[in-house]
Amino acid sequence: MKLNIAAFTLAFGIWWGGSVFLLTWCLILMGADPEMLGVLQTIYIGYAITPLGSIVGLVWGLLDGAVGGAILAWLYNLLAGRFATAQG
Repeated sequence: MKLNIAAFTLAFGIWWGGSVFLLTWCLILMGADPEMLGVLQTIYIGYAITPLGSIVGLVWGLLDGAVGGAILAWLYNLLAGRFATAQG
């Protein structure tokens, strides 16, 4: 079975972008330490634990997740094809 790369790319991008957005809002509402997501601040330009930062994180997460999802789906299809022909 092969994965639809476009569908997987979109789904993974939405999942990761939404996760960054929701996690940011959880931290805002809980009043958590802004250093909790310090790693994302170094990776995603303009990201911060703020309402505007949640939108920036959503956009970066959509892009980052889409690229990662495309690579993962492509790699899965490649390996699934090789193992299917090896088993006969």
